[in-house]
Amino acid sequence: MPTTTASAVCTTVGNNILLRLTSGERDVKLKALRELKNQIIGNRTKKLSFLKLGAVPAVAGILSDAVSAVDVADNDENDRIVKDIIVQSAAVLGSFACGFEAGVRAVLDAGADILIQRGCLVEEMPLLKSYMEVVDAGARSLKMIYQSKMAPKYDFLQEENMEFLLSLLNNESENVSGLGASIISHSCKTSLEQKLLFDAGVLKRLTSLLGGSLIQRDASLESIATIFKNNPEVVSQFVGPDTGRTLSCIIEIVKDRFARTRLLASLCLIVIRNASPCYLQDVGIKTKLINNLLELLDDPGRVGDEASFAFSSLIAEKEDMQKLAFEVNGVDKLYNHLQKGSLHPRRFEGILLALADMCSKLECCRSRCLSLQVLKLVVDALAHDSSDVRSAACMCLRSVSRSIKFIQNLSAGSFMNETIVIPLVRLLDDTSTAVQVAALGAISNIVVDFTTRRSTFIRLGGVKLLVQLSKSMDSTIRLNALRALRNLIFLAEDKCKEEIFMELTASLLASLICDPEPSVQEQALALVRNLVDGRINSVEYIFAEDGIILDAVGRQLRIASKAEIEIQGMYVLGNVATGKESHKEAVMDQLLLRAENKAQSCIIKFLQSNDSRLRTAAVWAVLNLTCSSSPGSSGRLVKLHDAGIVSHVKNMVNDPCLDVKLRVKTALEQFNSFDDSLASTSCLQFLTVRAVGELSHVVDPSSKEEESIANYFRFSMKKNKKKKSTRTVKFCFDVPADSL
Repeated sequence: MPTTTASAVCTTVGNNILLRLTSGERDVKLKALRELKNQIIGNRTKKLSFLKLGAVPAVAGILSDAVSAVDVADNDENDRIVKDIIVQSAAVLGSFACGFEAGVRAVLDAGADILIQRGCLVEEMPLLKSYMEVVDAGARSLKMIYQSKMAPKYDFLQEENMEFLLSLLNNESENVSGLGASIISHSCKTSLEQKLLFDAGVLKRLTSLLGGSLIQRDASLESIATIFKNNPEVVSQFVGPDTGRTLSCIIEIVKDRFARTRLLASLCLIVIRNASPCYLQDVGIKTKLINNLLELLDDPGRVGDEASFAFSSLIAEKEDMQKLAFEVNGVDKLYNHLQKGSLHPRRFEGILLALADMCSKLECCRSRCLSLQVLKLVVDALAHDSSDVRSAACMCLRSVSRSIKFIQNLSAGSFMNETIVIPLVRLLDDTSTAVQVAALGAISNIVVDFTTRRSTFIRLGGVKLLVQLSKSMDSTIRLNALRALRNLIFLAEDKCKEEIFMELTASLLASLICDPEPSVQEQALALVRNLVDGRINSVEYIFAEDGIILDAVGRQLRIASKAEIEIQGMYVLGNVATGKESHKEAVMDQLLLRAENKAQSCIIKFLQSNDSRLRTAAVWAVLNLTCSSSPGSSGRLVKLHDAGIVSHVKNMVNDPCLDVKLRVKTALEQFNSFDDSLASTSCLQFLTVRAVGELSHVVDPSSKEEESIANYFRFSMKKNKKKKSTRTVKFCFDVPADSL
């Protein structure tokens, strides 16, 4: 009951103010504007109430009338009141727009942004231009509007707009020059716009503002970072001999006493380094940046919320920066903030993402996270109310799960338990697409397992959900669902494969292989590649439903233009070629079939490819088709010879790629064995090539980290050798591009 009464009183007051805004007496109108401004400042509830009453259009109308009524030839008391009305109207409209998206929309719908610009800042009104109160009020209001993503984009391509922007930046008022900087930060998005601003001399003016007031300095730093972002050309022109002093100035500002200024200066340097890594290579400067951002995490306000995101942008995909961050106890400091509990969702998300980036490449960071038991806090975050936090927690889990220690514990069963799997499976049905994609990324790592521990995930309905997501209308979800299925089926036992295939069905796999998105096609082929790896009965899956999967693979190989698709497709056929005679003949039919308007078969094109990976995959298929212990090998060799394939293989004997060269050498020995009738002594065992999923992020497959993971996998296979086929297995550690 008290709430209803308070609401009624508020409505009565609001109606009274709006009534006085319509008064014909300017003094009454001016007093009502001041009262309205005091009512709504910092009060979202009252802003909403006055919005519903139509206050914004009413104030916009008052501003329009006041601008039209200005007598530029008269400077009497009457003109002073008009000026005050313009100032108060602009202030009210700015207050509605400040941090309140509904208010911004109402202001824009009323055309108030244009009214403020024309009424307060244009040169056609010389009298008002001399009134700094009017100019400042208009500038402050427009700054509040341009802080919103809903604000209109400023067109820098129009010459008059560029001239107006320069006039703002050159204005002595900190609010006016700050408005110019805010327009740049909001609207400059393309490299063309960045170049136009640079050529117009905007950067020179912004750098001169670094020595101005706090407002000018902060606005200038933010705008400079916007013009530099992802534009190495502008950076290289700016960071030259003539502007080295400016760069040194920004570096010094990192030590400023104001936290927001330090953050903005750090962001500016990060943007410079990310755009052009050749700059800011000094270890001392990089360490200073890392320490500064970690210290800013202690700030209780917005600066502390944003510092972790800046930290992430500094270290993401940069092993040297991650190593420096680890050396200054970055993992421990981030963990200490996580332990505080009751974090603002934005801050919580940022810290989780920072940990995810720290653990993306270095085993020492992941190991430290596991030692600190960060994983428990991360798993708890999977159930957070904020979708952004849930997504960040998945990304963090995904990075940490790349740890050798994690994989070893996973195989031992201590991590592959319901504590981790249950919340991840639940997130597959999350209302947020971003959370679903992030959960799929984490699951892709969790399910890479050489033991029977996949049963937990399958028992909880994980496979059914993955298959369901592979049918999603969102290609990103389809892609990541297939990647998870691909890893789930990697080195899986026959029973596991059978369960997964029954859910997938041959018709669905065939349709996914022919998906409109090339990245989805690639993952579908990689899944089939793992499906048909292993025992001969695994090869039979590709012939289900009259061989529609094999037909789809062959069709994609003949029409695909992306090397990654061709590589996966060739490895599928290479694995099928390890099967029975009928399997090998089916592969021959696909390889020798020419596409329409093509003068040669696809395999000749692959053998001639500039991509060594594709050449390797093609030679593997030839090797498995011509294994001398197989009854029909001699006949297939004749067909390959007649198709010109054998001669192409012989011409590759000096291939620049060592892997290709070794495979070709083996193939030639195998070909010669038929001529010398020595098939019994030169029998090449069948080789199947598997595809393992990303294990989190894009990495160099030749790196020590990947080598250690691959060695662990090989060791696991040796332990289970008796359970496996007697055929030789070539392990292929295939790391696809990161989709997140």
